[in-house]
Amino acid sequence: MKVLLVNGSPHEKGCTYTALSEVAAQLAKNGVDSEIFWLGTDPLRSCTACGGCAKSGKKRCVFGGDKVNEALDIMESCDGIVVGSPVHYAGPSGQITSFLGRLFYSGSALLQNKPGAAVVSCRRGGATAAYESLVKYFEMSNMPLVTSQYWNQVHGSNPDDVRRDEEGLQTMRTLADNMAWLLRSIEVGRQAGIPLPEREAKIRTNFIR
Repeated sequence: MKVLLVNGSPHEKGCTYTALSEVAAQLAKNGVDSEIFWLGTDPLRSCTACGGCAKSGKKRCVFGGDKVNEALDIMESCDGIVVGSPVHYAGPSGQITSFLGRLFYSGSALLQNKPGAAVVSCRRGGATAAYESLVKYFEMSNMPLVTSQYWNQVHGSNPDDVRRDEEGLQTMRTLADNMAWLLRSIEVGRQAGIPLPEREAKIRTNFIR
């Protein structure tokens, strides 16, 4: 079993990385592999809703050459995903939201039924608002949401601060334990022949008709 840990911070080894590293270490104690995937600092275009991914049938974004399709390639061999972001103006980073918009729009068929979780890092405030924004991607994509003993957040201005956030780090470890438990439970169910839920044909409406 393997979990993809996405670092949506512009700082490769900053506070968000420190939180995800705690998750990775605890997953390893549970016998679950992981990979921290940094989005970097290069511009990452947002989804243009062109529909090219659906027309191609390849479950990939037609705008290649950046981190989105690279992450989808990794997700082929992953059983779960944790998305991490710093808090910018009480919301996730622009880099991570651009990434997730295209990841979920083009790769939803690959992501569905795989457990997902979000982690946020802030200096002082705005963490719950940023966290809420991130978990909505999972909630509308048929993905089990992995929670912890508290909202998945750490506090600090630098990695050393985060390492002193005892409750935050414990929350990361509990998240990893819950992710590992759910992955094992899903695997046991699969081996027992329990099928995935059958999906109805999607109904799309608006408030006009």
